[in-house]
Amino acid sequence: MHLSRRSLLAATTATTALAATPASASGHGGSRPRTGFERLVADGYGLLSGDKVGVVTNPTGVTRDVRHLVDVMHADDRVDLVAVFGPEHGFRGTAQAGGSEGRYDDPATGLPVYDTYLKSGQPLADIFTASGVDTVVFDIQDVGARFYTYIWTLFDCMEAAQLAGKRFVVLDRPNPVTGRGAYGPVLHKEFATFVGRQPIAQAHGMTVAELARLFNHEFLAKPVRLDTVLMSGWKRSDFYETSGLPWVPPSPNMPTTDTALVYSGTCLFEGTNLSEGRGTTRPFELLGAEGIDQRWAAAVNGLALPGVHFREAYFAPTFSKFQGKTVGGVQIHLADRAAFDPVRTGIALLVTAKQTWSGFAWRSDNWIDKLTGSTQVRTMIDAGAGTDEVVGAWQGELAAFRATRKRYLAYR
Repeated sequence: MHLSRRSLLAATTATTALAATPASASGHGGSRPRTGFERLVADGYGLLSGDKVGVVTNPTGVTRDVRHLVDVMHADDRVDLVAVFGPEHGFRGTAQAGGSEGRYDDPATGLPVYDTYLKSGQPLADIFTASGVDTVVFDIQDVGARFYTYIWTLFDCMEAAQLAGKRFVVLDRPNPVTGRGAYGPVLHKEFATFVGRQPIAQAHGMTVAELARLFNHEFLAKPVRLDTVLMSGWKRSDFYETSGLPWVPPSPNMPTTDTALVYSGTCLFEGTNLSEGRGTTRPFELLGAEGIDQRWAAAVNGLALPGVHFREAYFAPTFSKFQGKTVGGVQIHLADRAAFDPVRTGIALLVTAKQTWSGFAWRSDNWIDKLTGSTQVRTMIDAGAGTDEVVGAWQGELAAFRATRKRYLAYR
C-alpha cells in the first residue's frame, strides 16, 4: 500500500492498526465532513485497483448531489464494478419491511443485482463466488440500533466473504443519532436472530466501519481480509445534519432523522399489540391502539423524561396494525436531542402503557425478547417494575459492552 493510500485508509487486520487510526476532527469551523466513499473517490479508487468489485448497498449509497455510488462507479473506468448485492428492502428500496427485490439486472447499469436478504454462511458465500467479484464493498446508511438489519447484513456478508476468500471493504457514513455512547440491554446469544446476531447494546453508538472492526475481531470465527475507509471531519457528538449530507430514507418507515432518533426505543412496540406508527407519516413517533386515551400521555409526561414531550394523539394507520381504524395514543416530540435517551424513553412508554391501558399485551411470539435481547425486560415489566428498575437491571452487561466497544472507536 503506497504512502498516499496509507494516509487515507485504515486497514483493520490487526488491533494495533485500530489504535493507530487518527481520529480526524476537521470539518468543524471549515471544511465539511467527508464520507468513506468521498475519500475513496478522492484517492482515485486506489484501494480497489485491479479488482473485480461488488457493492452491498441500497438507496442510501449516494453522493452529496444524490447520485448513487453504483451509477458513479459504473461510469468510472478507474473501477471495475461487476455486481450489486441488495439487502432487506432491496438495492433500489422498493420492498417493505420483511421483503427484498430478488435477483434481477439493474435497468440503469445492466449490472446483475443479487439478493442477500436472509442469506448467510455458505449460501451467501456461494453468491459472492458466482458473481465473480474479488472484493465486496459495503456502503449503507445505518441508524444506530441493534435491531436495524443492515448491520447484520454487514456481519453476514463479512462472514460469507471470508468463506469465499474475498476481501471486504467498508465505506463509512455517520451514525445519524451520534456516536456519543451505547445504551440499552445487550443481546444474549440464545436470542440471536436477524434483528440481533451478536451481543451488542440496543443503541450501539458506533459507525458501520467501527462495527465491522468489532465484528471482525470479536465475533467472526475467522477474520475476513478487511479494509475500512473512514470519514474525515466527523465527531462522535455530531447529529446527522452536521454532515451536510442528504437524508435518504434507509427503509420505507425511516423517513426522517427524528425517526432514527426515537427508533432504538420505540421499535420495541413491534413486540406489543400497539401500533408503532407504521402506516402513518410519523412511524415510531406515533404509538397507539384502540381504547387508549389521554391517561397514557399524562402518565409518561409525569415522568419528566429528559429532552422529550408527549402529546395525546389520534391516528388511523393506512397499513399494518389497526389498518383503517382510528386509535388513540401518543406522539413523541423531541425538545432536546442531546439530552434525549431513546432506550430509557422506550421502556418508560412500555411501562406506562401497561399501567394505563388494560388491553396492553405482548405479541404472542414474544418478539419483544428478540428485540431487547433477553426475557428480562418483558418479565420485569410484567412483574410491575418501574422504568428505573428495568434500566438498572442491564447496567452490568452494558458496562462490559462499553469496554469492548471502546477498543474499536475510530473518532473523537
